[in-house]
Amino acid sequence: MSNGMEGAVNGWLQHRMILDDLLALVDDDYVDYRPWDGAMSLGELAIHIVTSTHMFVNGIKKGEFEAPPEENNYKTINDIRTIVQRYTEETKEEIATIFTYQMKGYIQFNKLRAPGTYWFSNAIDHEVHHKGQLFTYVRMTGVKDVPNFTRQPDEI
Repeated sequence: MSNGMEGAVNGWLQHRMILDDLLALVDDDYVDYRPWDGAMSLGELAIHIVTSTHMFVNGIKKGEFEAPPEENNYKTINDIRTIVQRYTEETKEEIATIFTYQMKGYIQFNKLRAPGTYWFSNAIDHEVHHKGQLFTYVRMTGVKDVPNFTRQPDEI
Protein backbone atom coordinates (compact mmCIF):
# COMPACT_ATOMS: atom_id res chain seq x y z
CA MET A 1 0.00 0.00 0.00
CA SER A 2 1.36 3.43 -0.90
CA ASN A 3 1.97 6.09 1.74
CA GLY A 4 -0.90 8.14 0.31
CA MET A 5 -3.25 5.19 0.57
CA GLU A 6 -2.00 4.42 4.08
CA GLY A 7 -2.89 7.98 5.11
CA ALA A 8 -6.35 7.61 3.60
CA VAL A 9 -6.88 4.31 5.41
CA ASN A 10 -5.79 5.82 8.73
CA GLY A 11 -8.16 8.75 8.18
CA TRP A 12 -10.98 6.32 7.48
CA LEU A 13 -10.13 4.31 10.62
CA GLN A 14 -10.24 7.46 12.75
CA HIS A 15 -13.91 7.70 11.74
CA ARG A 16 -14.73 3.99 11.74
CA MET A 17 -13.46 3.26 15.24
CA ILE A 18 -16.00 5.71 16.68
CA LEU A 19 -18.84 3.41 15.55
CA ASP A 20 -17.87 0.89 18.20
CA ASP A 21 -17.64 3.67 20.79
CA LEU A 22 -21.12 4.91 19.89
CA LEU A 23 -22.63 1.42 19.93
CA ALA A 24 -21.10 0.78 23.36
CA LEU A 25 -23.30 3.58 24.73
CA VAL A 26 -26.55 1.93 23.64
CA ASP A 27 -28.28 -1.04 25.20
CA ASP A 28 -30.39 -3.74 23.60
CA ASP A 29 -33.59 -1.73 24.03
CA TYR A 30 -32.49 0.55 21.18
CA VAL A 31 -31.36 -1.95 18.53
CA ASP A 32 -34.61 -1.35 16.64
CA TYR A 33 -34.94 2.34 17.56
CA ARG A 34 -36.20 4.51 14.66
CA PRO A 35 -36.40 8.26 15.21
CA TRP A 36 -39.10 8.62 12.53
CA ASP A 37 -41.36 6.42 10.43
CA GLY A 38 -39.45 4.97 7.51
CA ALA A 39 -36.01 5.55 9.03
CA MET A 40 -33.46 2.78 9.27
CA SER A 41 -33.28 1.40 12.78
CA LEU A 42 -30.16 2.12 14.83
CA GLY A 43 -28.93 -1.42 14.14
CA GLU A 44 -29.71 -1.21 10.43
CA LEU A 45 -27.91 2.12 10.15
CA ALA A 46 -24.74 0.82 11.82
CA ILE A 47 -24.72 -2.22 9.57
CA HIS A 48 -25.49 -0.12 6.47
CA ILE A 49 -22.41 1.98 7.19
CA VAL A 50 -20.01 -0.95 7.35
CA THR A 51 -21.47 -3.03 4.52
CA SER A 52 -21.57 -0.04 2.16
CA THR A 53 -17.91 0.81 2.68
CA HIS A 54 -17.09 -2.87 2.21
CA MET A 55 -19.08 -2.80 -1.05
CA PHE A 56 -17.16 0.24 -2.33
CA VAL A 57 -13.76 -1.25 -1.51
CA ASN A 58 -14.61 -4.59 -3.14
CA GLY A 59 -16.05 -2.78 -6.15
CA ILE A 60 -12.82 -0.85 -6.62
CA LYS A 61 -10.88 -4.11 -6.52
CA LYS A 62 -13.21 -5.92 -8.94
CA GLY A 63 -13.80 -3.00 -11.28
CA GLU A 64 -17.57 -3.20 -10.77
CA PHE A 65 -19.98 -2.78 -7.90
CA GLU A 66 -22.35 -5.34 -6.47
CA ALA A 67 -25.03 -4.79 -3.84
CA PRO A 68 -23.73 -4.59 -0.28
CA PRO A 69 -23.91 -7.82 1.68
CA GLU A 70 -27.06 -8.31 3.73
CA GLU A 71 -26.63 -8.67 7.46
CA ASN A 72 -29.86 -9.11 9.36
CA ASN A 73 -29.03 -11.90 11.76
CA TYR A 74 -28.71 -9.86 14.94
CA LYS A 75 -30.73 -9.36 18.08
CA THR A 76 -28.50 -7.50 20.50
CA ILE A 77 -26.24 -4.47 20.40
CA ASN A 78 -23.30 -6.83 20.92
CA ASP A 79 -24.35 -8.73 17.78
CA ILE A 80 -24.24 -5.45 15.88
CA ARG A 81 -20.87 -4.54 17.39
CA THR A 82 -19.52 -7.93 16.32
CA ILE A 83 -20.73 -7.34 12.75
CA VAL A 84 -19.18 -3.84 12.74
CA GLN A 85 -15.86 -5.18 14.02
CA ARG A 86 -15.83 -8.02 11.48
CA TYR A 87 -16.48 -5.69 8.55
CA THR A 88 -13.88 -3.25 9.83
CA GLU A 89 -11.23 -5.99 9.83
CA GLU A 90 -12.32 -7.38 6.45
CA THR A 91 -12.39 -3.93 4.87
CA LYS A 92 -8.94 -3.08 6.26
CA GLU A 93 -7.59 -6.29 4.73
CA GLU A 94 -9.24 -5.60 1.39
CA ILE A 95 -7.94 -2.03 1.26
CA ALA A 96 -4.41 -3.26 1.93
CA THR A 97 -4.53 -5.29 -1.29
CA ILE A 98 -5.81 -2.58 -3.64
CA PHE A 99 -3.32 -1.75 -6.39
CA THR A 100 -2.68 1.70 -7.85
CA TYR A 101 -4.13 0.66 -11.21
CA GLN A 102 -7.39 -0.29 -9.46
CA MET A 103 -7.59 3.11 -7.76
CA LYS A 104 -7.02 4.80 -11.12
CA GLY A 105 -9.40 2.54 -13.04
CA TYR A 106 -12.83 3.88 -13.96
CA ILE A 107 -15.95 2.19 -12.60
CA GLN A 108 -19.60 2.85 -13.45
CA PHE A 109 -22.02 3.25 -10.54
CA ASN A 110 -25.43 4.97 -10.42
CA LYS A 111 -24.94 6.40 -13.92
CA LEU A 112 -21.59 7.94 -12.97
CA ARG A 113 -18.28 6.70 -14.33
CA ALA A 114 -15.38 7.68 -12.08
CA PRO A 115 -11.99 6.36 -10.94
CA GLY A 116 -11.50 4.19 -7.88
CA THR A 117 -10.01 7.15 -6.01
CA TYR A 118 -13.32 8.98 -6.39
CA TRP A 119 -15.28 5.95 -5.15
CA PHE A 120 -12.96 5.47 -2.17
CA SER A 121 -13.42 9.10 -1.20
CA ASN A 122 -17.17 8.72 -1.76
CA ALA A 123 -17.22 5.67 0.52
CA ILE A 124 -15.61 7.66 3.32
CA ASP A 125 -17.99 10.59 2.78
CA HIS A 126 -20.96 8.20 2.82
CA GLU A 127 -19.72 6.67 6.06
CA VAL A 128 -19.16 10.06 7.71
CA HIS A 129 -22.65 11.20 6.66
CA HIS A 130 -24.34 8.19 8.22
CA LYS A 131 -22.09 8.28 11.27
CA GLY A 132 -23.45 11.79 11.89
CA GLN A 133 -26.94 10.33 11.76
CA LEU A 134 -25.91 7.62 14.22
CA PHE A 135 -24.63 10.30 16.62
CA THR A 136 -28.10 11.85 16.47
CA TYR A 137 -29.81 8.50 17.04
CA VAL A 138 -27.62 7.79 20.07
CA ARG A 139 -28.29 11.24 21.53
CA MET A 140 -32.04 10.72 20.98
CA THR A 141 -31.87 7.56 23.12
CA GLY A 142 -30.87 9.76 26.06
CA VAL A 143 -27.08 9.48 25.93
CA LYS A 144 -25.59 12.82 26.95
CA ASP A 145 -21.86 12.20 26.60
CA VAL A 146 -20.90 10.97 23.15
CA PRO A 147 -17.33 10.45 21.93
CA ASN A 148 -15.37 12.83 19.76
CA PHE A 149 -16.23 12.64 16.06
CA THR A 150 -12.94 10.84 15.33
CA ARG A 151 -10.34 8.94 17.28
CA GLN A 152 -6.92 10.46 17.56
CA PRO A 153 -4.22 8.73 15.44
CA ASP A 154 -2.47 7.20 18.46
CA GLU A 155 -5.76 5.53 19.51
CA ILE A 156 -6.20 3.49 16.32
